[in-house]
Amino acid sequence: VRLAEAATLLDVPVRATEQHPKGLGPTVPPLAGYPQAVMAKTAFSAAGDPGFAELLPPGGGQVVVAGAEAHVCVLQTVLDLLAAGRRVALAADATGSRDPVDKAAALERARQHGAEIVTSEMVLFEWLRDARHPKFREVHKLLR
Repeated sequence: VRLAEAATLLDVPVRATEQHPKGLGPTVPPLAGYPQAVMAKTAFSAAGDPGFAELLPPGGGQVVVAGAEAHVCVLQTVLDLLAAGRRVALAADATGSRDPVDKAAALERARQHGAEIVTSEMVLFEWLRDARHPKFREVHKLLR
């Protein structure tokens, strides 16, 4: 939520994918209000869905990835983004798996393939770039 809220404050696009929402349910309520676009999917990698490219910002910039399950949908999406030439930052503290061993293995594998493993706080300060940013105080409040 902290990552999504900061993105909203800083006008960073927020997108979401939902794995088979008819069977598994929609985006969880604490996050549901943040994405400007949501794509339902059945492929484990979001990049395997024909509509996924439309969710990404043009120009091949960095994509910050978060979500569940780290070792399935998140990892496969990250690997496909990397294969497509995208720069990927995987937010470790905003990514989860039911089993911590699966999450750890997914983070390590993503790192081995070229993803930057980051924390939400790292991303927030990189988006801000400077303490003089006009939204610095609002974003800083999210860190408490």
